[in-house]
Amino acid sequence: MPDGMHFRMVDIIRKKRDGASLNREEIKYFIDGCVNGSIPNYQTSALLMAIYFQGMADRELADFTLAMAHSGVMIDLSQIQGIKVDKHSTGGVGDKTTMAVAPIVAACGVKIAKMSGRGLGHTGGTVDKLESIPGYRTVLDKESFFKQVNEIGVSVIGQSSNLAPADKKLYALRDVTGSVPSIPLIASSIMSKKLAAGADCILLDVKCGSGAFMKSETDAIALAQKMVAIGEHNGKRTMAYVTNMSTPLGQNIGNALEVREVVDVLNGRGPEDLTQECEELSATLLMMAGKGTMSECIDMVRNSIRDGRAMNKFREMVKAQGGDASVLDNLDDFTRSAVCYEVKAIRTGYISYMDTEAIGVASTMLGAGRETLDSVIDPKAGIRLCKKTGDRVNKDDILAVFYTANEDLLSPAIERYYGALSYSQQKPESSKLVYAIVDSNGVRKL
Repeated sequence: MPDGMHFRMVDIIRKKRDGASLNREEIKYFIDGCVNGSIPNYQTSALLMAIYFQGMADRELADFTLAMAHSGVMIDLSQIQGIKVDKHSTGGVGDKTTMAVAPIVAACGVKIAKMSGRGLGHTGGTVDKLESIPGYRTVLDKESFFKQVNEIGVSVIGQSSNLAPADKKLYALRDVTGSVPSIPLIASSIMSKKLAAGADCILLDVKCGSGAFMKSETDAIALAQKMVAIGEHNGKRTMAYVTNMSTPLGQNIGNALEVREVVDVLNGRGPEDLTQECEELSATLLMMAGKGTMSECIDMVRNSIRDGRAMNKFREMVKAQGGDASVLDNLDDFTRSAVCYEVKAIRTGYISYMDTEAIGVASTMLGAGRETLDSVIDPKAGIRLCKKTGDRVNKDDILAVFYTANEDLLSPAIERYYGALSYSQQKPESSKLVYAIVDSNGVRKL
């Protein structure tokens, strides 16, 4: 391609403003100029707003996302033998599935080389959760990362800072120009990092509800469809689950507390909702990697839990990354915090609704999450839920147990938690755990 001087950014903005699709060369010119600073922020912002209003066609969005992926390091996983799978969640409260799914999948003979993020705001991050295990290293050099996946089948590390730098620049501008809630831009932000991370198969868990970024089922399905189209257009086998985040997943919220619950799942005694989601996601990854039909893969997953291979694989991963695996046998000490407070019901009835985002915020207020990028996390802080949506509650029943290092943090967090609960006198209808599954054949609502 020529050096790009025949493009004028104002023409690209006009073209998108008027609803036409950008071609590959125009997209490359824009992404390169955005990263190297030759295109000013006001023109980048104008194009983002045009995309916000006009949307993007699937092929255009696939090209846009691949250009974002190529703006930084593209990780070549070819040194790892076999099919490599990856799983990404759009984030929620109590969503600790990656920590269970990765060892389960590896125990069933499929490689998973996973890069995860940190938490910000009301959603937790897998990296922070794993770092609550003393000594666990989430930064490995490339050679160690590849070697570990080849030898034990699994590694979960932090995301490389030079993955899709275009995304960081575009996200910062979207944040201050009101264009964050654009489905194509959200899809490209997530998928640019997935394409750069190099796996063969990508499974997406798109959260939907009061604790998720996507509040409505319609929007969550639309996002899932866009992400699946991006992956498939770029030669990756891609599927998405649209799952319920109208109530926290499992019962524990907070870093060490969530590791504890993952150990419960891997030992076959986890909460029903979390166990079901981990089993389905794990089996789907195995199916995508060619291990069998969905029902055969579910059996493989359950067998790996039953015979202890999944838990042993988690232990092996923790040890390989410098973590003290002995804490996994002494979970009471691992999760014991200075202050442990029982929050009791102040009325009788059924819990009809939980503002899951507000409950995530309450956990953050106890020290379990970050208010800003520089906040220091208390790994033992968090909430254990004793009652969830649909449960009958009598006055003075224990609703939740709060864990924190500082008693002064309790009162505002409790107030936020109480405000997140709604009650009714009738038992509410139970909601589905999975709303839909999206693949290259379309949407299957459940």
